[in-house]
Amino acid sequence: QVQLVESGGGLVQAGGSLRLSCAASGSIVNTNTMGWYRQAPGKQRELVATVTRGGPTNYANSVKGRFTISRDNAKNTVSLQMNSLKPEDSAVYYCSYTSPWMNHPSWGQGTQVTVAS
Repeated sequence: QVQLVESGGGLVQAGGSLRLSCAASGSIVNTNTMGWYRQAPGKQRELVATVTRGGPTNYANSVKGRFTISRDNAKNTVSLQMNSLKPEDSAVYYCSYTSPWMNHPSWGQGTQVTVAS
């Protein structure tokens, strides 16, 4: 079992910035991927960005050039720096953790991001 605790989020004006952080604890293995997903009302949960323990990153096209994901392997944390925020970025953001030995990812409790126009 891996537990994820998120922090950050909130209300920001369009064009502003926010930073999300997530700390993982529990049965953490060396081969893992951490990331962020988001879910807006009435929509499915979608990928925002992921980063493997070795460093490769993956971003949704909609956030490329605006969001940056990073991780601290020593602290088992992952962060998402969100710049140039748009109203369509408003959603509940979820931290995720997965490894090749897991049937499904572990999820954080979610943190609300609201971008006002």
